[in-house]
Amino acid sequence: MRLCINIDHIATLRQTRGGSVPDPVEGARLCELAGADGIVCHLREDRRHINDRDVRTLRKTVTTKLDLEMAATEEIIGIALDVVPELVTLVPEKRLELTTEGGLDVAAQRSSLSHAIRRFHDKGILVSLFVDPEIDQIEASKEIGADMVEIHTGDYANATLSAEQQTLLEQVRSIASLGKSLGLGVNAGHGLDYVNVRPMAQISAIDEMSIGHSIITRAVFVGLDRAVKEMRAAIDASVAHR
Repeated sequence: MRLCINIDHIATLRQTRGGSVPDPVEGARLCELAGADGIVCHLREDRRHINDRDVRTLRKTVTTKLDLEMAATEEIIGIALDVVPELVTLVPEKRLELTTEGGLDVAAQRSSLSHAIRRFHDKGILVSLFVDPEIDQIEASKEIGADMVEIHTGDYANATLSAEQQTLLEQVRSIASLGKSLGLGVNAGHGLDYVNVRPMAQISAIDEMSIGHSIITRAVFVGLDRAVKEMRAAIDASVAHR
């Protein structure tokens, strides 16, 4: 199972002082050296953390895979088409949210999203849609030409009761299997940490985990190299015990 690391919060720390450190580009390099299979960054409309320079420099330096998370707005689409990452992940975006709060309503935005997907495909860019674990969203993603989906795992990650968490885990498992049966790639992410990632990693239909906050916060105490390696080990151990 692939592990892709979101480096947004390195940029968040940088922005607290408005300077140039810590540099998310250097963070991405260290993540790759520690075993990450890809780098994720979210270029938000308000540029609250990752900025245009970061994205363009990452495109030149990332040696694994660059996944650009983004809202499907004309400005950001234009940047992505110019930068040409391997993958774009289209997400909903609200100005006042602290982090992405839920999945895209693909079923309600078929026309605009399918048009954006065609533009990306014309440049050879793969497209993932960040969706809640719901049947209609997976089916709509397939219908409009997405290459893959990223299943929103936030509800599972935030569950406090074991029974609720197990129910939500099974929901993700079922939806991931549906995505696979339709020929979609299946990724998962949001709120995953060193503990709750283990049951998620046992779902064989999931190809890739996208994790950021828990790794970056762990790195504050143990360093980025160790934080990445610990997550890599947690996922690998779970995959081995499927």
